[in-house]
Amino acid sequence: MRTDDFDYELPSELIAQGPAEPRDSSRLLVLDRLHGAPRHLAFSDLPGCLQLKDLLVFNDSRVFPARLHGRKPIGGKPLGARVELLLLECLEGADWRALARPGRRLREGAMFYIDGVREGAATVLGVCADGTRVVRLPEGIDLAAVGVVPMPPYVRSRLRDAERYQTVYSRHEGSVAAPTAGLHFTEALLGQIRASGVETIFVTLHVGWDSFRPVTVDDPRDHPMHSERYELSAESAAAINRAKTEGRRVVVVGTTAVRLLESNVAAGTGLEAYERSVDDPGGPLRPGRGITDLFIGEGHEFRVVDALITNFHLPRSTLLMLVSAFAGRCRIRAAYEEAIAHRYRFYSLGDAMLIY
Repeated sequence: MRTDDFDYELPSELIAQGPAEPRDSSRLLVLDRLHGAPRHLAFSDLPGCLQLKDLLVFNDSRVFPARLHGRKPIGGKPLGARVELLLLECLEGADWRALARPGRRLREGAMFYIDGVREGAATVLGVCADGTRVVRLPEGIDLAAVGVVPMPPYVRSRLRDAERYQTVYSRHEGSVAAPTAGLHFTEALLGQIRASGVETIFVTLHVGWDSFRPVTVDDPRDHPMHSERYELSAESAAAINRAKTEGRRVVVVGTTAVRLLESNVAAGTGLEAYERSVDDPGGPLRPGRGITDLFIGEGHEFRVVDALITNFHLPRSTLLMLVSAFAGRCRIRAAYEEAIAHRYRFYSLGDAMLIY
């Protein structure tokens, strides 16, 4: 397995710059891993692709306003050069790990004022080996008031409605990028799916900026994966365990939820212990909070996921490697070539695939 094996050419006009309206009018390429040519549907046709008593798993993380803009001080006032932060992780109190731009202006000890904050300056406490900064924000800063929901770097303009970069079921704030496979669902579509006898549950994994970072090493197994926080409730763990025990399909919405579930299995009893209820027949998952830096590539044994709903991913990305591990590299490459030939829209705001 080499990183070059996951490269492909994509015409720039196929990079989606805005979401489909309505959400479920996006296109859906349906890929059978065992046999048959890909089928071309609308996402609103998804209920017809699901089976009675399937279990559909969603990531309910919500993107927080992680992007901050500001200025360097001149004479104690915000009159200097423009700077920008992307908050990645709250460390303690007002201290955050963040990406900074331009880095040369934000070395250790640098101070700057954040747009919209009337009192207090931010300070760079240190520069990490990976180039991120540890930044102390002004006490009492209201991110909801001064921050901006970050968009992927290949989306050139801000969305008119920031909620279009949130899933309709998002609840727990903490991601810097949306779990984009879920952007295609509407409340009406969810109701239709549930009415057809499909069970739906939610898990939480807070998506990091690493989702957009290409793999630069020759062997992707040498790629340093950033960690992401997740939580799996007792109710959701029991529902998945029950489905696996009963032989029902677990259909996972998005690669982020796949990493959560497969990481949980790999962690085993290392997670927070709990007492099984009478409704939980046992199974591979344990509820609790965890951190995952799991890389899923060729040779990975999927122990939970039976089918996957996902968007089309960037070349040389760990997400493309994950779906290739699930469906087979050659089959995914052929499916991507077919999607390009049929002018599908790619990446976070683009169209979707169902792989089973």
